[in-house]
Amino acid sequence: MKIAIIGGSGFENPDLLKEQNEIQVETPYGAPSSTFRTGKIGNIEVVVLSRHDRDHAIPPTQVNNRANIWAIKQLGCTHILATTACGSLREEIMRGDLVILDQFIDFTRFRKVSFFETFQHGQLSHTPMADPFHAELREKLIEQAKKLNLSFHPSGTVVTIEGPRFSTRAESNMFRLWGADVINMSVAPECILAKELQIPYAAIALSTDYDCWKTNEEPVTWEEVLKVFNQNAENVIRLISATVGSF
Repeated sequence: MKIAIIGGSGFENPDLLKEQNEIQVETPYGAPSSTFRTGKIGNIEVVVLSRHDRDHAIPPTQVNNRANIWAIKQLGCTHILATTACGSLREEIMRGDLVILDQFIDFTRFRKVSFFETFQHGQLSHTPMADPFHAELREKLIEQAKKLNLSFHPSGTVVTIEGPRFSTRAESNMFRLWGADVINMSVAPECILAKELQIPYAAIALSTDYDCWKTNEEPVTWEEVLKVFNQNAENVIRLISATVGSF
């Protein structure tokens, strides 16, 4: 077993691993977002990738998701745990809450979201996506979140938007009508690509703001996102460590 952790916004340099090393991987799709930090959590081999580079230099649209997921497969990883900052589209999902995602709506427009650019004769590749996040991996996250007494939601639909801009109020309200619970700029392409390569994938979303649908408070800013994420990042680290340790 070997677990890949994809660290999102505010999670570029997590202090998770013992016996740390660093490796670089090349892929047919170019370079991944960062080098991989390798090491162990307990007795489990782990690699950590920073989705936006460790200096957060890569905007959401420019993340090379295909290179990231291909490299993870190439490294022999058997599972992926991803982290993401998100905006809440529901009153009950408060700042600092964690959401163990179970569905997504892909509202991106400019990204490569498949490895299958051509079909071989007689081998069409239409990947089933009804339940995109891996059920057993999600259950492990939920079980450990309960044990740690974290404030979390055991399910939630994320809408992934293109970014890097935040939503208009009209868009934010539209996503709420669509049934989305949280909003981010990253998870859907990763999840799709991991599913295509048959790597179990689950994501922990940390709510940092209320996007802009709430008219009784200021709309989201990047500074507020990072402030809330940094205040609650320890909960994400604890959950990841406990979940990896439960294997």
